[in-house]
Amino acid sequence: MGILGGVLFDIDGVLVTSWKPVPGAAETLEFLASKDIARAFLTNTTSKTRSQIADALTEMGMPVHADEIVTAASLTADYLRETYPGAKTVLINNGDIARDMPGIEFVEETGDDPDVVVVGGAGPEFTHERLSRVYDWLCRGIPVVAMHRSLMWTTGAGLRIDTGMYLAGMEKASGHKARAIGKPAPLGFQAAAERMGVDPVDVVMVGDDLDNDVLAAQVVGMTGVLVRTGKFQQDVLDRRAKQEFGLQPSHVIDSVATLPEVLRIRG
Repeated sequence: MGILGGVLFDIDGVLVTSWKPVPGAAETLEFLASKDIARAFLTNTTSKTRSQIADALTEMGMPVHADEIVTAASLTADYLRETYPGAKTVLINNGDIARDMPGIEFVEETGDDPDVVVVGGAGPEFTHERLSRVYDWLCRGIPVVAMHRSLMWTTGAGLRIDTGMYLAGMEKASGHKARAIGKPAPLGFQAAAERMGVDPVDVVMVGDDLDNDVLAAQVVGMTGVLVRTGKFQQDVLDRRAKQEFGLQPSHVIDSVATLPEVLRIRG
């Protein structure tokens, strides 16, 4: 375990739930600022741009700059520009995040076959007709790029299924794999560490998703802190603890409000 170089936060379920602040989140960010500890934010949220996320957090008493936030959309845009430059791209997503994807040529679904299909977070746009069309494209070998492979997210009204649920069925039925960019892929964690200017082994990652946030961060060398808010499920943690060789989170805390205690212990 290295020195404490920075803290990386998931947002939804850690700092906010249904875009309402988690008690103590603002105070924790103030603690980091008082200790001059670097921080960044890594989110699979695809319904808001980085600027919209920063504005929302700032209005809730957590001043954040857009350039501190790494989103699945911005990572996907980087990947598309490098891998499929100039490609005609269909985007299926709940939220207008084109501003975070400059240089990508988006086309309508009703025209000729696209060069690439991009799917973001699940929402009302994920209709039977549109998902069937994505499945058809996948079967015919047109690249499908998913901004993330999350299975669910939490709202004030309960859990909601996410893109990964649909991808799993499409991939099994078609025999083709979609490329997923956001968490739990290593790219986002590494990009966030670079943004803070620290080595991943010196980063503490705080998340509410055992696999996508915490264990994925630990795979790249970060210290993982699982919070019991958001999508946290005790039975998932209990089942993992019973696995003989299952990876465990470095720390489990009630909420982000108690993170300063973990950071003080770390030293």
